Amino acid sequence: MTAIRVAESHDDVEAYVAVWNAVTPEEPAFFEQQWERLQRDPRRLYLLADHDGDVVGCGFAGASDSPGRGFVSPRVLPDARGRGLGSALLQRLCGHLARLEFETVSAHVDGNDPGSLAFAERHGFAEADRQVEQVKQVGDEPSPRLPDGVRFGTIADRPELLRDAYELGVQGWAGMATTVPVTISLDDWLRDEATIPEGSFVALAGDEIVGYSGLCRQPDGVVEDGLTVVRRDWRRRGLARALKQAELAWAAANGIEEIVTWTQRGNDGMRALNEKLGYVYRSVSIAVHRPLPLGGEQ
Repeated sequence: MTAIRVAESHDDVEAYVAVWNAVTPEEPAFFEQQWERLQRDPRRLYLLADHDGDVVGCGFAGASDSPGRGFVSPRVLPDARGRGLGSALLQRLCGHLARLEFETVSAHVDGNDPGSLAFAERHGFAEADRQVEQVKQVGDEPSPRLPDGVRFGTIADRPELLRDAYELGVQGWAGMATTVPVTISLDDWLRDEATIPEGSFVALAGDEIVGYSGLCRQPDGVVEDGLTVVRRDWRRRGLARALKQAELAWAAANGIEEIVTWTQRGNDGMRALNEKLGYVYRSVSIAVHRPLPLGGEQ
């Protein structure tokens, strides 16, 4: 017998995390993080799919980074696929978002998994964006060459610079090559950016912030480039390269062996810069979306 139910208790969320990590080990979830997010945002929905007494699927629905758009992630263990569980999860998740009056829904699909992409297409999702993961094995990294008139400060030395860099960060997110504009709140910026403050740099010309590049440690220990952005009138002077070189030099001096970063399709400049700095390509994530309602939601 198969049933879809809401994950509400500690045990439920632990089961959700276990299934998620079994299906998506390269993007691990953590109980404490998921439980805190569930308590913080009542719009979030976690689901479990039971089959003959075993939890074999899970799903998540919540708000995305763009107004009016929700996000879903249905996941089913490989041995339990082909029974309609993925479709049942997706319908419940999309129904939740429709009742919250979201207009569109998006999801991420593994670009190396044609079955997942076909599932999305069968349910009316179309490709909207494509991101690639680039990975840098940290070695002997050169010190950055700063443009004339610029000095670097770290978020660790001057924590107030992270808040001061928010306006530039908003411009950077808005300029990304995405089909739907990406927005970020100040609270999210302060929480998620520069979580390695010693390795996160702000470029200053006098007292003005003209560039920023953050370094972040994810809950699973992965070190990831955050946003790198340069003010428009300071571009094409080698400032973005210098900011990323400063991160890499700090990482090399502090025992970090690998840094990952994600870039969008169309962001050719940053992707080319990463290549010059020694980043290589690994995985692909395809963003898909469609209007709500899905039809047949429960």
